[in-house]
Amino acid sequence: MIKVECQAQLVVRDAEGREASLTDVVPLLALVAEEGSIAQAAQRKGLSYRHAWGVLREVEERLGGALIAKARGRGSVLSELGEAVLRSQRLCAERLQGNLDALASEVASDLNRWLAPAAQDLRIHASHGYAVAALVTALVGDQVPVEIKYRDSVDAISALARGECDLAGFHVPRGDFRSACANAYRAWLDPHRHVLIHLTQRKQGLFVGRGNPKRVAGLADLARGDIRFVNRQPGSGTRMLIDLLLTRIGVDPERVNGYASSELTHSAIAAFVASGMADVGFGVEPAAHHFGLDFIEIADEDYYFACDRAHLEREPLSTVLALLRGAGFREAVAQLEGYDPSACGEVVALDAAWGADGPRTVFSV
Repeated sequence: MIKVECQAQLVVRDAEGREASLTDVVPLLALVAEEGSIAQAAQRKGLSYRHAWGVLREVEERLGGALIAKARGRGSVLSELGEAVLRSQRLCAERLQGNLDALASEVASDLNRWLAPAAQDLRIHASHGYAVAALVTALVGDQVPVEIKYRDSVDAISALARGECDLAGFHVPRGDFRSACANAYRAWLDPHRHVLIHLTQRKQGLFVGRGNPKRVAGLADLARGDIRFVNRQPGSGTRMLIDLLLTRIGVDPERVNGYASSELTHSAIAAFVASGMADVGFGVEPAAHHFGLDFIEIADEDYYFACDRAHLEREPLSTVLALLRGAGFREAVAQLEGYDPSACGEVVALDAAWGADGPRTVFSV
């Protein structure tokens, strides 16, 4: 089976229409900044000195300014323009990487279906998450053809009801808001037909800069005039949760600067904060740590896959259950900060799952 990567790059074009990719020059600039020498940077990059200079000059001509400066006693250093170019490509990658990874997994699953059309596809529609991505990676590694589509939680559940997928991934908080969030899914799920498979328990909370420079203590601080917030899209389980949390403490979303903004993944939220384009975001803990942010825990929640009860004991769902219950997959999920896979692979009745503290009734399958 093939794997697909989706990468972002910035292309500069001068007044005459000539183009140059910043993707080629950024790794070289990073090495110059580290080594203080173009020659040593070229050597580490596996380029000749002449070729390295050619790459730099091409971009300089398109930009109309120097990327490298000389500093007495320090050799070659990046100019202010060079540092700006380095930041811009890194920002591009950080800002988009979560969405690009999701797109790449969808493309890979579609191509693999054409390369192995005789196999039965496992169709997953799911709210994007780190444990879901780990599952897709494990399935691909086990040669299981997967069609993955990352969707809002409600969209995923409605797709299952229409017979468009085998697994629908969504999440509900533990505690006071569990029943209210469950109401968004009840209309699409039949207790006699559908059951839930537990994937993981995880933590959601606030993303803030390293050291918490804005001194954010909790959700009430989102109403402060000096706080810029970045939000998840309407229809997502995370957006549903933050709406309820703010309502409980009496914070009007209209007073939150940036509340109308929307990003599609936890990684995109974290990248937004890491880039300095927002002060606070809301999402799962691994995204915060991946981007070097501090995390303020707010809520515990359960991530489930909804599925058809009648399909559990046959392929491809029987393979999924075996994988979820395996020690290797549980260990992989346990490495994610704030994730608890101790109930991974348990099959739960719908009514039991909607209780405030999570499931109490487990099926043996």
